[in-house]
Amino acid sequence: MTVNNQNELVHKAIAVLKSLESGNPEAITAYINPDKYIQHNQSLLDGREAMLSALDHLKEIGTKVSIKRTLVDGEYVAIHSVYDFFGPKIAFDIFRFENGQIVEHWDNLQEMVERTPSNHTMIDGPVMIKDIDKTDANKVYVKSFVENILVEKNPGLLTSYFDGDSYIQHSPHIADGISGLGAALQALEERNIKFQYTHIHKVIGQGNFVLTVSEGLFDGQQTAFYDLFRVENGKIAEHWDVIEAILPEEKRKNLNSRF
Repeated sequence: MTVNNQNELVHKAIAVLKSLESGNPEAITAYINPDKYIQHNQSLLDGREAMLSALDHLKEIGTKVSIKRTLVDGEYVAIHSVYDFFGPKIAFDIFRFENGQIVEHWDNLQEMVERTPSNHTMIDGPVMIKDIDKTDANKVYVKSFVENILVEKNPGLLTSYFDGDSYIQHSPHIADGISGLGAALQALEERNIKFQYTHIHKVIGQGNFVLTVSEGLFDGQQTAFYDLFRVENGKIAEHWDVIEAILPEEKRKNLNSRF
């Protein structure tokens, strides 16, 4: 895919998200397939019409969308942003395109925490994509980290993924460094809170940024984990995440899988 084609997909995806702020239906009408729009946000109905019918309400409550990062990987566009409706939330949205139109959507949202143990925000940090030639290698590397460390296939490899204790953390409950990660995991264990990744569903990458979409358990609830990693010099240098509980079946508005 050429850079121009990638830029076009990003433009369309951003325009759709900004529609939620403006209330203007033009981008949704132009860029979302009218006959096929598979919605994986289970609190929303399937299909394009559900988005169109929500616009007036979203504009009325003062919805804002601030885009921070975008990744393009084949037919997928992933967007890292701040939503503001009933308070600020950090979000990842993933759109899948077919023949230039959006046909599928996944997302994860989490309340924004102003003060974190690392003193970083949940959204700040580098945005520039580089090392495009290392995209595939970085995707393999990050996937192996999630499998070995978070799915716990080989947790003894933890230190091999980092440059010493140099690791910038944007998670709202974890301090910087491997030491911060270890302390957070130990604290969960001491409080008998189960934190377990069980399956990786997607790995989306562009250059030095890789987004993984996983499911698992957090404090007894089925949970969706979206983790964004920045890779530098062959090591994981920075991490952002959004964690959201999966709705129970009786509260879901569509029959699609969360993933």
